[in-house]
Amino acid sequence: MQKRWWIKENADEGTIAQLATALTIDPVLSKLLIQRGIDNFEDARYFFRPDHRHLHDPFLMKDMEKAIERIEEALKANEKVLIYGDYDVDGTTAVSVVYGFFKKYHRYLEYYIPDRYKEGYGISTQGIDYAAEHGYTLIIALDCGIKSVDKIAYANELGIDFIICDHHTPGDTIPDAVAVLDPKRADCGYPYKELSGCGIGFKLIQAFAEKNEIPFEEVSCYFDLVAISIACDIVHITGENRVLAYYGLHKLNNNPCIGVKTLMEVSGKTTNYTISDIVFSLGPRINAAGRIDDAKHSVELLSACTEEQAKIKSDLINIKNTERKGHDLSMTDEALTMIDSDAVLMGRKSTVVFNENWHKGVIGIVASRLTEKYYRPTVVLTRSNGHVAGSARSVLGYDLYEALCGCSDLLTQFGGHKYAAGLTMPPENVAAFIDKFEEVVSASITEEQLIQQIAIDAELELKQIQPKFFRILNQFAPFGPENMAPVFISKNVYVSGYPALVGEKHLKMSVVQNGSQLFDCIAFSQGEYLDKIKKDKPFDICYTIEENIWRDKRSIQLNIKGIRA
Repeated sequence: MQKRWWIKENADEGTIAQLATALTIDPVLSKLLIQRGIDNFEDARYFFRPDHRHLHDPFLMKDMEKAIERIEEALKANEKVLIYGDYDVDGTTAVSVVYGFFKKYHRYLEYYIPDRYKEGYGISTQGIDYAAEHGYTLIIALDCGIKSVDKIAYANELGIDFIICDHHTPGDTIPDAVAVLDPKRADCGYPYKELSGCGIGFKLIQAFAEKNEIPFEEVSCYFDLVAISIACDIVHITGENRVLAYYGLHKLNNNPCIGVKTLMEVSGKTTNYTISDIVFSLGPRINAAGRIDDAKHSVELLSACTEEQAKIKSDLINIKNTERKGHDLSMTDEALTMIDSDAVLMGRKSTVVFNENWHKGVIGIVASRLTEKYYRPTVVLTRSNGHVAGSARSVLGYDLYEALCGCSDLLTQFGGHKYAAGLTMPPENVAAFIDKFEEVVSASITEEQLIQQIAIDAELELKQIQPKFFRILNQFAPFGPENMAPVFISKNVYVSGYPALVGEKHLKMSVVQNGSQLFDCIAFSQGEYLDKIKKDKPFDICYTIEENIWRDKRSIQLNIKGIRA
């Protein structure tokens, strides 16, 4: 699929030059800072030097005082407390953090992860019934609950209190819980709104530790799990999240908890993790337990106290991940065949596919793959417990959640974010939903949003890529949403030697420009350019700059995102 290249607008040249002088850096780096809202020395220092002292006071979050008071009351009275969390990476890391922290201070503590297939997303009636039957009087819900108005009312009838720790957008009514921690509440003045669900759980234990004069080390030991949640839930890596991700990656790469350490070992990569590595290596494994079997395996791994326990669980989870891959590939192939053989589907601005035999645990992955292939808002549906369940993904700039709001009359429930959502509906509504979703998307999406694009931060001469430039560029990390690795364009470069195919479809080559040094390049899934690149013919490239580590040798490598030959 041809991608559209566009270069971001230049900031004011005077501002760029002024900041470059103040920081003694290349003007291109100055421009990158200004694109991120950083235009003075003090903000740049804050950006380049993340510090745990930059974390906000947790008591700025509405209801935090109430939450801590209720937890202290439960601990003092030896009440049974249940830590309840969603079955994805964000939910299981959140449970592992909060459960792992409080079990040091409270004996009557357990956790509960709903079954993806029997209970579905969020707080379930079955979970509340389990708590009532086993004598739990307080439930701390993580990464879910903000829309569970009826479930909280049911729990109140049974004499069970709830503390909700969520980061999703609230509905019109806030549940009647003892405390509802969610920065996205309209009445919450917390200064940072983009925490992950695990991040909210982290703020809860931070608040408890501060109130009870517990050393910060008892809280910071969970930084690695918080970083995993930030990476895998695709939240912004700005502000407080950037600080948490920075420290989390440092812990991950130097002193991970036992469970994460063994998971890294079975994944085949044990060091030099980036946010991207977490997303593609650790995240799918942690998720696989809940997709294929039971997400409690992930919590047992991440909460493991011994290497033996962790090894058993990491091996099991790795097996589940292999099984998940099998479902993923076969379902994707079926969906691609379904779409490619249907002229009506091919001509639409949305993709909705339904197969009642597909594995519910993998439909989100398939939706992501179809979105990547056809580049349009996508919903993948399957049967589940008498209903039809779906997972949806969007394209850059298009609000999927708003589109689902336009179809709400056909849905039993739905929830999620701008770019990812889950939904359920009665089986008889599938045909009407397919048409309605296409109608809503067609009326609201722009032609530009349907063309995959490469956003280029700045033009760069290859000779500008000096050791100091690269060293400072690395300090922009951790990279992720709202702080992506900068993409550069270099025009009229020449290939040196002969480009070659690697692994059938990846292109490897070296380029030079205007007497610069030679730079090795890797262009993933761009093997079609092999015959188009000629030794004496200039071409343009857009790319990110990264460090390639091979057999302990480090070198600068250009990761090619696009070629114009």
